[in-house]
Amino acid sequence: MSYKVRFYSDSIQHAAPLSQSEGGGDAVLEANQQRTHRKLTPKEVLSWLPADATPAQQDSAIQHHIKPGKIRWSSRPDTLHLPGHPVPDKHHKITLPQYYRESYFSKDSLFHPEINGGRPGVAGDPIPYTIANDDFMTSLLLGCFILGCVAFSHSKDFILRHVKNFFRTPRSGTTVITETTAEIRFQLFLGVLTSLLLGILYFLYMRTYLGDTFILEQYKIIGICSGVVAVYFLVKAFIYWFTGWVFFDKRSTRQWLKTYLFILSSEGLLLFPLVMLQAYFNLSTKSSIIYSLFVIVLVKMLSLYKSYSIFFGRGWAFLQIILYFCALEIVPLFTLWSVLGVIADYLKINF
Repeated sequence: MSYKVRFYSDSIQHAAPLSQSEGGGDAVLEANQQRTHRKLTPKEVLSWLPADATPAQQDSAIQHHIKPGKIRWSSRPDTLHLPGHPVPDKHHKITLPQYYRESYFSKDSLFHPEINGGRPGVAGDPIPYTIANDDFMTSLLLGCFILGCVAFSHSKDFILRHVKNFFRTPRSGTTVITETTAEIRFQLFLGVLTSLLLGILYFLYMRTYLGDTFILEQYKIIGICSGVVAVYFLVKAFIYWFTGWVFFDKRSTRQWLKTYLFILSSEGLLLFPLVMLQAYFNLSTKSSIIYSLFVIVLVKMLSLYKSYSIFFGRGWAFLQIILYFCALEIVPLFTLWSVLGVIADYLKINF
C-alpha cells in the first residue's frame, strides 16, 4: 500500500513542475487538488499504476482510494415487485380512475367482466370424427365380435339346423324342435347387435349426406338411432304375434316368431363386416348403401318366402301374402326410415 501511495504522490509531484514550466502551474495544482477530493473511479486509480502491477496491488489501490459510501435506496414505488423484496402495502394498492372502473354497462345485469370471453384468434378446423379413432366404439365392436365368436362356437349346431330346415315346407303334425335357453340368448344377442349395427350405419349415412354437426355427442346419436331400430323390431314382433293370434293358429305364429328371430340374427351377421369395412378400411358410403340395400332386400325376400310357406301354403293365397307382406314388412320399413329422418333433422345443426 505504501508503494501505491508513494507512486500517486510522485505522479503529482512530477506533474506539478511540468505544468508550471508550461505556464499553468496554479490551474493544474488546483485541478490536482480537486481530483484528490472528488470521487474517483476504479479506472482512474488503475491508470496510475504501472502496467506490470499485480492483481493484489490493483485491489489494494482501489480499496485505499475508493471507500464504500452509504447506500441510499430509491423512494420510488417498486412496480416490478422484484423477487426477494417485500412489497409495501402503500405501493401494492393501486387505485384506478373512475372512467376505468365504471363504464356505460357497469350497472347492466348482463355485464359480467369476470367471465372469460375466450381466447383471441381464429379457431382451427376440428378433426372429423371417425369410429376408427374412437376408443369406446372400437372396444364395443371388438367386444361384440369376441362375444359373437364365442356364442357361435357354442351354437353352431343350432345355426346349421336352422339353415337346413329353413327352405323346407312345414307339414301339419310335424314335431317342432324346441330351442334351449342358450340358443335363445344367442339370438337375442344377435338381435341387439343388429340394432347397434343399423344405428351405426345410419349415423355414418347422416354424417355423409345430412350434415356433420349435431347438437348431441356421437355416442348419444348412435344410441338414439340404435334404440329406435330396436323399438322397430320389438313393435314388429308384437304386430306379428297379434296378427297370428287373430288370423292364424298358435302353432304357426310361434314358428314364424322363431323364424323372424333367426332372420334378424342373420341380418346382424351380414351387416357386421360392412360396419368394420366402413369404419376401419374407409369403404365409401355409396358402396355401403348398396350393400345395405342388398342385405335388406335379401332379408325381406326370405321373410316373404318363409311367411308364405308357414301361413299361406296354398296356391290361391297370392293376394293374401301380398297384403300381409306390404302391411307387415314394407310399411314398417318406410315408417322407420321416416322416423329416423325426422330425428336427424332435429339433431343436426342448421347454419
